[in-house]
Order: sequence, then structure tokens, then C-alpha cells
Amino acid sequence: MTTDVPVHKPVPGSVDIDVKVPVRGVAVIEIRRPPNNFFDAALISLIADIAHTLASDNDTRAIVVASQGKNFCAGADFNSVSGAAQISADEGARELYSAAARLFASELPLVAAVQGAAVGGGMGLALAADFRVAGPRSRFAANFSRIGLHHGFGMTVTMPRIVGTQYATDLLLTGRNIDGAEAFRVGLVDRLVDDDAIRDSAILLATELATTAPLALRSIRKTLRRGLAEAVATATDHERAEQAWLRATNDFAEGVRASADRRTPTFIGR
Repeated sequence: MTTDVPVHKPVPGSVDIDVKVPVRGVAVIEIRRPPNNFFDAALISLIADIAHTLASDNDTRAIVVASQGKNFCAGADFNSVSGAAQISADEGARELYSAAARLFASELPLVAAVQGAAVGGGMGLALAADFRVAGPRSRFAANFSRIGLHHGFGMTVTMPRIVGTQYATDLLLTGRNIDGAEAFRVGLVDRLVDDDAIRDSAILLATELATTAPLALRSIRKTLRRGLAEAVATATDHERAEQAWLRATNDFAEGVRASADRRTPTFIGR
């Protein structure tokens, strides 16, 4: 595997996503909504589109999903117009999870470079990858129960698959934060490196994948992930239905307000 001069592939019509080829065979899809890199359905759909386009390009053999700025992804922004418009309505959630299922169905291996926080749906995005590279200061939280909402992004399937049912139950019910060291200890993170080396280490792992026989790589990965995209599609149908009625509750409204105010919410069970 030879190292090339980095190649930049601008994404037409988008300032939120950038694609670079730092090493032959490896593409880096970078989310550019710093510092928190909140997503909406359009952003996830664009990532899925790019992943599928790269899979049809024989020059690309592995993908790194990275983000610009302090955090990998803080999920959906309930306080922004774009975030709320995309996911507060049931149809918006349907669009989002349809895009997520397409991302799971992409043919190339994905490595998530997780700096800072991967929270809520941002953690779900990280779990869509085959591998996660993080540092001691990386932070993971499926914080849905702490804002009065049901988890989404197929985490019903992905989290138990990666860390086991009991640990997944712990994280989903408590909504607690874990750091990179704990995430590595339980298998949520595959490589724990210095915080300033996360992206380079993710590219190094993707480069290792890209040196293998490409047809065999896709074949083995397809076998290992057999049925995953379909299971995620089924799971997100249920997750979306649960989210729909919970969004209408006082507890959800309080959870979102408390999160914006950086205070402990007061839930009343209504």
C-alpha cells in the first residue's frame, strides 16, 4: 500500500460533508458541522449515498467516518430548526431511519474515528461502523432515557451485538456516559489511542483493511453482517413508533429543555 498526496473530492452542493483520500484505497468522509456535528435525515442520507458511490469505485476499499471539530456527533439537535424539522415529525424519523438502513447496507468496511462525544444518535452512527477508534477522552452515551425518548438508529440491534445484552441494557436504561477506556474494555471501541492520534489511527486501520484482497474482504464482511441491514430496518420501525408517542409527552419536552439548560430534568411520568 503506497501513500499518495492527499486527494480532495468535494461533494457537490454540500458544505456539511467533505471526502478526502489520504491514502490509496481509503476514503475519509468528514462531517463538517462543528463543534457538535448534529445530524438530520439529509446528512445521514448523504453519507449513505457517498458510501454506496465509493463502493462502486474500484479505487476505494475502506471508509473512515470522521468529524470536524470537538465532538464526533452529538446526535440530532432538537433545538435547531433543521434538526427538529427532520426528526420531530414521524415522517422525518422515517426518512432518517431509511437512510440509516441504507448506510448499514453499504458494501465497504467502515471505521469510525470517534473524538470527543458520540451521544444519542451520534453513538448510533458510530455503532453502524465495523470498527471504532477512540481516545481516553472520547465519550459515549445512549442518553435517550435522560431526555424522555426511546433510543433509535437501530441501537436495539447494534448495541447488544457489539457489547452483549446485559451491558447494552445498562447503557440504554441508565443513559449514562462512559469514557473511551471503559468503551474499549467492553469491546465498544476496537482501538484505544492517544486523543490526538484518533483520526490517523483510524486511517491506519482502514489502510490495513485496504491491503487485503478486495473481493474476499467484501465477501467475508457480507457474511459477518448478513441480515444486519434488514434487522436494523425492522428495529427502526419499532423504535420510530415508540419515539412518536414519547415525543408528545411532557417528559420529553422537559428532557429537551433541561438538556438545553444543562440542568437535571424533573420527570413526572406524563
